Amino acid sequence: MSTRRVRRAIDGVLLLDKPVGISSNGALQRVKRHLDAERAGHAGTLDPFATGLLPIALGEATKYSSALIDADKRYEALARLGERTDTGDRDGQVIETRPVAYTQATLDAAVTRLTGRIRQVPPMYSALKRDGRPLYAYARAGEVVERDAREIHIHEFTILEQGPETLVARVHCSKGTYVRTLLEDLGEMLGCGAHLIGLRRTGVGDFDLSASLTLAEVEALPFEAVLARLLPVDAMIATLPIATISVLDTPRFLNGQSVPQAAHEMGPVDRVRVRGTEGRFLGTARCDPAGMLHPERVIRSAPRVSPGGGAIT
Repeated sequence: MSTRRVRRAIDGVLLLDKPVGISSNGALQRVKRHLDAERAGHAGTLDPFATGLLPIALGEATKYSSALIDADKRYEALARLGERTDTGDRDGQVIETRPVAYTQATLDAAVTRLTGRIRQVPPMYSALKRDGRPLYAYARAGEVVERDAREIHIHEFTILEQGPETLVARVHCSKGTYVRTLLEDLGEMLGCGAHLIGLRRTGVGDFDLSASLTLAEVEALPFEAVLARLLPVDAMIATLPIATISVLDTPRFLNGQSVPQAAHEMGPVDRVRVRGTEGRFLGTARCDPAGMLHPERVIRSAPRVSPGGGAIT
C-alpha cells in the first residue's frame, strides 16, 4: 500500500546553478521533489542548452518572483561565426554559411552600435504570443509573422575572447533581451552571420552565480543543509525600503486592512516592505503621503519552515 508523500511548507529563495541539458521547469521539479516543498517557481527561464543562475522561489517567496523576472540579467555567451540557423542557436538547422572575414575596427563599431538603448525584433522561435498562439508554433509550421521591434537596454556588451570562427561575449541587459538575437545581429554587422552555441547566466538583479548551488549539490545535501542556504522570502525585493508597523496592527495588515507606520520617517516612496516591530517580514504595501500602508501582498501568518530551519512565528 502506497503512502501519500507529505509536502513541507518551505519559504525562501534558492539560487540554483542550472546544468546543461535540462529545462528550467525540469530543474525546478527536481529541487521541489528533493525538498518535498509544497510550492515552488522559478524566476526567468533558461533554455535546456543554457546553464547558470536560476533563482528558485519556494512557498511565500513565489509571490515576489516577478521582481526577478523584470530584473536585469548578466550572461556569458559563445557565438559561432559564419553560420546562421533557423532558431538563432545551436538547436536549429543551419540555413546559411558565409566566410568569416572582418576587421577589429568593424567588430568594435558593431559592438558599440549594439550597446545602450537599442531596438530588437523578437525571434520567431520564442514564446511570445500572436493572436493567442506562441511565435514558435508559427515558426514550426513554416510561417513568419510580423513582429514589432521592442526597446531594450544593453548595459554592457564586451568581447572577452576571439577565435577564428567564435566569439565569447559578456552581456548585461534589460528584461526582454534575446541574447541569441543580439549575437545574430552582431554577425550580420560583421557580414558573416552568427548563431549562439553556448550561454551561461551569471547574474539576475543583485543575485550572483557565485552564491548558487549546483543541482547535484542540492540533491546530495541533506534537507537541513539546503535549507540553511535559502535566502529570506523578501530577498527578491531587497531594494524596497522597509516600513515598520506595531504589534497591534500586524493582524489587521495580514487581513488586508490599511494600517499606519509605527514611525512615519520615510520620504516620498510608493512601495515598501512591511515588517513587524520584532523584525518579521509581513508583506508588501503601497504607501500614501500620510504614511498609511495599503497591503499589496501579505504572507501567511501560520508558522512555517524558514531559512536556517527555524519557524516563522
